[in-house]
Amino acid sequence: MNLIYAGLFLILAMVLSLPFLVKKIEEELELFLFMAGCCALSLTGQWSIRLVREALVEPIKITAAVLLAGVLFRLFQRSITGNVNKVIRAIGIKRFVFLIIVALGFLSSAATAIITSIILVEIINCLKLDRKTEIRIVVLTCFSIGLGAALTPIGEPLSTIVIAKLRGNPYQADFFFLARQLGWHIAAGIMAFGLIGMIVTRPDCKNGQRLSGDRQENLKDIFIRTGKVYLFVMALVFLGTGFRPIIDAFISKISYRGLYWINMVSAILDNATLAAAEISPTMHILQIKAALLGLLIAGGMLIPGNIPNIISAGKLKIKSSEWAKFGVPVGLIAMLVYFFLLQ
Repeated sequence: MNLIYAGLFLILAMVLSLPFLVKKIEEELELFLFMAGCCALSLTGQWSIRLVREALVEPIKITAAVLLAGVLFRLFQRSITGNVNKVIRAIGIKRFVFLIIVALGFLSSAATAIITSIILVEIINCLKLDRKTEIRIVVLTCFSIGLGAALTPIGEPLSTIVIAKLRGNPYQADFFFLARQLGWHIAAGIMAFGLIGMIVTRPDCKNGQRLSGDRQENLKDIFIRTGKVYLFVMALVFLGTGFRPIIDAFISKISYRGLYWINMVSAILDNATLAAAEISPTMHILQIKAALLGLLIAGGMLIPGNIPNIISAGKLKIKSSEWAKFGVPVGLIAMLVYFFLLQ
């Protein structure tokens, strides 16, 4: 058993470090995680027909949502972006920023974090503010999207994998399980980020360098992204099951306060991968809530932390230092506030 634990910790260390250290692995993260999950299952002898069936079925809902939302957005893209300036003139830029941060945060639970991030990029391309202000709006909106997407299992891979792992006893997690457990925490956070967005938006600063968007997506991009999401969730199912021995033996015994602060590591590591390695039905509900809130909040601090950050920063060419300059202090303050709310 000690050799199995050692092997699992080695795989876990590779999963948490190599995507951050090796560019090629970062680019092919889905395939890397799939291979790591297969290794963990082989090491622990947990392969079964039931598990393979679960891994094939579990990604269907979120990938279908990603595909549908992607196609719909492409069809209505011009209509959406064409009305941005009309809305700004009607309600003002500060109210518009609040509306976008809050609306995309809640919308991400249905349209997925991926699609709402793409919508954000299109909206930023329509604004005429300075680069610093636009970066702040992007960071705050990604915090909001990262929180809101966790409300349903179709919002992002993290929530998909958590629902899959808690579906049995004792939690019997259904579609709205996370909304019931974290709903008011998430709603309050989304509203708070919207208010901060109003405060930091400076409508008088419209000169100087601005953010510039990447090329528009085509249908091929949409289908490739959908396939990657399917493989990513499938890999997380394998990883979650493969790591179950160390979750039950070690992680489930950490206090909820410890899990909350440990999960600040999601600022530099994908929070869905960490959720697959941590969450287990053997954990107390307070441990689960603390672990998830830590992952969701810290995931917005740096670009690698979650999917919205990666998409938005990549398309708008935001540098890591630019993101961190605003994202880290905002994230640390949010972590402190939520820590006291957990007491």
